[in-house]
Amino acid sequence: MAEKKLGWALVGLGKFATEQLIPAFPNCKKSKLVALVSGSPEKAQRIAAENNLNPKNIYNYQNFDLIKDNPEVDIIYIVLPNSLHAEYTIRAAQAGKHVMSEKPMATSVADCQKMIDACQKANKKLMIAYRAQYEPFNLKSIELIKSGKIGKLRFLTSDHGRLLKPEQPEDKWRADKELAGGGSLMDIGVYSLNAMRYLTGEEPVEISAMMHSDPNDPRFKEVEETVAFSLRFPSGVLANCSSSYGYDSVKRFQAFGSKGTLILDPATDYYEHNLELKLEDGKHEVQVKEEDHFAAEIDHLSECVLENKTPKTPGEEGLRDVKYMMAIYEAAKQGKPVKV
Repeated sequence: MAEKKLGWALVGLGKFATEQLIPAFPNCKKSKLVALVSGSPEKAQRIAAENNLNPKNIYNYQNFDLIKDNPEVDIIYIVLPNSLHAEYTIRAAQAGKHVMSEKPMATSVADCQKMIDACQKANKKLMIAYRAQYEPFNLKSIELIKSGKIGKLRFLTSDHGRLLKPEQPEDKWRADKELAGGGSLMDIGVYSLNAMRYLTGEEPVEISAMMHSDPNDPRFKEVEETVAFSLRFPSGVLANCSSSYGYDSVKRFQAFGSKGTLILDPATDYYEHNLELKLEDGKHEVQVKEEDHFAAEIDHLSECVLENKTPKTPGEEGLRDVKYMMAIYEAAKQGKPVKV
């Protein structure tokens, strides 16, 4: 008997949704795409036709709440600019649907809490789309560190950078503080931050930070360009991280232990990863099979709904990162460490 597939609706049909998420659904075992929510009827109709979706399952932002009357939709995936995650998560929960929200979860801790509360009140699951936590190379890195392959973990670094291009539709909103909530930190620094937490298995207790934006670059009129931040963990592990819209195509982390070093570079690419160990006896490339981690992440939430389990990356996980990012901004502003 074929496994039951839950019906998913995508809210927002930008480049990420159309190029990464929609192509992942055919690889899903427990999930199928059944509905679209978009401000562009032409685009939604074209994508619905390409994916054999019922044209009746196309919604816009005005009639979105009518999705409550559609039994085909079990889970709603919010793929909108950051400051809209809270509103649409709350509306989705009120419509009686489970929710996956893109990261960063929201642009304030208060909004994160409202999202958690709304889903709890509706008795619906809430998961934050931390795709790296479902990706085989990242999972292997966690396993290698935990097993003591590089000895006692002492220090970590992580850097995420890409050039912001506001002239392109997918980046236009990222230069807008009201929609994005912040600059490189909120967009890609969250990968560095989250990786430090899942690689140590700890929560930071102290944060230091510095920020710089080119004052002559119009892209950074509202949002920050580059952030450097340091984290102190209870075990004594320290981490140095950076995020930038000014240096290009970096997405890596390194873990330094008493017996060796682990390097994942790229660490959070959509398609390819490279994992290397540097030990006393030399360099070793760790072989891991590339898999569709978008499909794995989507199926994880479907499985949690079907089996009534708590997602691995629930709302609380997203709230913690937003709390730490606010502390990073605060530390940079004050020029001194912030206890968290």
